[in-house]
Amino acid sequence: MFAIRENDFHRIDLNLLTVLLVLKREGSVSRAAEKLHLGQPAVSNALARLRTMFDDPLFVRTAQGMEPTPRAEALIEALGPLMEQMQQVLFQPESFTPSEANHVFRLGMSDWVEHWLMPDLQARISQDAPGITIQVMASDPFRDVELVAKGELDLAVSVGDTTPGTLRRERIETHSFCTLWHPAQLPLAAPLTLENYVAHPHALVSYRGAAWSAIDEQLAELGKSRRVRYVTPHFSSLPPLLARIPALATVPSGLASGWIAHYGLCCSPVPVVTPEIALSLLWHKRCDNDLPLGWLKDVIRSVIADLTVPVV
Repeated sequence: MFAIRENDFHRIDLNLLTVLLVLKREGSVSRAAEKLHLGQPAVSNALARLRTMFDDPLFVRTAQGMEPTPRAEALIEALGPLMEQMQQVLFQPESFTPSEANHVFRLGMSDWVEHWLMPDLQARISQDAPGITIQVMASDPFRDVELVAKGELDLAVSVGDTTPGTLRRERIETHSFCTLWHPAQLPLAAPLTLENYVAHPHALVSYRGAAWSAIDEQLAELGKSRRVRYVTPHFSSLPPLLARIPALATVPSGLASGWIAHYGLCCSPVPVVTPEIALSLLWHKRCDNDLPLGWLKDVIRSVIADLTVPVV
């Protein structure tokens, strides 16, 4: 039998331990209250009870937020894995039947991945599992790891490559780049020459507002440069923009067929060497045996295998 002392648990409220972990993660009583769907006074009261329970301040207020004391750090390091394991034991279903399930997945991706993947993925899910809800949350290579690690995303379709020890990454697809423009604005023939590529203005997608990319590094090695006249974090803004201005946009090739069909754009290979775009699934190791998430990953793999990336 398990050697537990029952009386030790009389004063323990597991909800208080949840507050402890979320306070550490959020660094703020107000943000913790928001994540826990509680009022700020309730979280403050829980913190007071925790301080009494452990006879320690646990968190001190600083200019950077609520900083944990050494005692709190030790508790969190020990309790975090135990709470994750308990969550799996208590809430992991013994089976998962997609057609009968009512489940919400928080799925992170950039807007170009959503444009490319979600029409087919949502159609498949709506057919096979009508009770499933997908909440797509905007993400990018700089945020995927943080959002998955903090539990704000169940799964990311990520174009990043950083994988800390608590997460898993599985490569599922590789895309190339292509260059698009509107023929009414730029009467150019495909394939583009390097001279045409650098002779006209460019629109660039950058998640951090940079007007320089790996393409510009390649151009610099050739003694060339391009004029970037528009920078945006959103791929979806480019097609109507290209229809109105004489500019080129270099984007993942998975977008080409839809943009050509719906916006009348022209397409060409990029006349310089460009890096591959490696798409991967990113999830937390604690969800390795999560049946609903395992089903979703299988569906995404299947849908991506059926999608064809146009050769340009």
